[in-house]
Amino acid sequence: MKKVNTTRRQFLKNTATIVGGTLLAPHILSSCAKGANDKVLVAHIGVGNRGTRELEQYFLPLESAFSVATCDPHLDRREKRAALINENYKKQGRKAPECKPYLNFNEILERPDIDAVNIVTPDHWHVLAAIMAARAGKHVMLAKPLGLSYPNYKILEKELKANDVHFHYGTQQRVMEHMRAGVDMIKEGKIGDIEKIDVWCPGKNPVESPVCNEVPVPDDFDYDLWTGPAPLNPYCPERVTNNSSWFQWDYSIGFLAGWGAHPLDIMIWALKDKLDGVYSCEGTGTFWNSGGIYDNIYSWDLNYQFKSGINMHFLSVDRVKKNNTWKYRNKKDNNATTFWGSKGWISLSRGSAESNVPELQKKFDEFEANRPNDYVLSSSDSMGQAFIDIIKGKSEEICPLGDAIISDGISHMGNIAIRTGRKVTWDPAKEKVLDDPEANSLFIRDMRKPYTP
Repeated sequence: MKKVNTTRRQFLKNTATIVGGTLLAPHILSSCAKGANDKVLVAHIGVGNRGTRELEQYFLPLESAFSVATCDPHLDRREKRAALINENYKKQGRKAPECKPYLNFNEILERPDIDAVNIVTPDHWHVLAAIMAARAGKHVMLAKPLGLSYPNYKILEKELKANDVHFHYGTQQRVMEHMRAGVDMIKEGKIGDIEKIDVWCPGKNPVESPVCNEVPVPDDFDYDLWTGPAPLNPYCPERVTNNSSWFQWDYSIGFLAGWGAHPLDIMIWALKDKLDGVYSCEGTGTFWNSGGIYDNIYSWDLNYQFKSGINMHFLSVDRVKKNNTWKYRNKKDNNATTFWGSKGWISLSRGSAESNVPELQKKFDEFEANRPNDYVLSSSDSMGQAFIDIIKGKSEEICPLGDAIISDGISHMGNIAIRTGRKVTWDPAKEKVLDDPEANSLFIRDMRKPYTP
């Protein structure tokens, strides 16, 4: 059994009422090491569209785990997903523990039988929920992007270590075979020394910014819980959609991080040792028009200069189309990471992998011939199994928090450079933008009490 530290006891005492408004007697939590044949018991925190997709694709097919709890501020979501899980195991003929729905996050954290949580909440809840889970001794799989406030990243890092739990970031492109092959080629020097990188992704979805006309909160939805650490704004249904959580400043920094996390992560995976340390960023961006509730940046053109001498150009796909940045590519995918080396280039996206080096393109063509569908060259459904294998000690972490912090910081520096209208320089050792208090203030968010770490 793992010894429970004083910090965790105090945390449970202090947070017994913060979610759902129900006073719960805190329990002392423990976690046992899982053997090769033991089932890992998983709770699902946030079961909207993306959370349900991960539940169905990443976890329900697993023989080595059972999904035993759902949690969501929407009553119908948590109850329907719990019923879906129970029915699925029944059809499979598996003797699984009953999956139960919860509103109160603490009830899941207090269950000593639950080993791990998969957190797929809106962005503004990500790091806080992960901190709470880590303190409760639960292994954490966390959807990207990471979060909104840099100090919380360091709190999460500390709690994971203090409570000896694993962290698995939701950058599923790391389990795609063509991505792994391309990254290996880069690390092996197949295209020589990397000189520059192009990164792009979607800046927004094809939607309009809605106007929010306040109405009463439905009885079956806990809006205070959904809002959590963010400011409590007037309620309207349009405010709590996926698009609204992505494109409102109170909840995120938009697709700069929400989509950018994927192609930026591939860059860090391949070249982390050349990208860590002090770097600068400058560029331009476009905000949603005033009048609606969306107020984030949806189009951008950013340039980064890393200490190693590598330059990175990060754009939204509309700028890529306008400038024909992707002219060297045969397939004009809306997301990609292109590495320019002294011997050639490699460009990796979800839907394709290309190179101007013939022997490398031949290898990529083999993936192309075996692609299962039009979206990805290889399945990302093994993401859940990778998490379980890490918990059981069968493999090392492939999506670590340290890489997530670097990636998220790059997104935030782009956001900050655009919002301040000037060049910013980030020093990860000092954990701040150099000589720019205003810029630093944009990477530290106030959190609404009692939803604080």
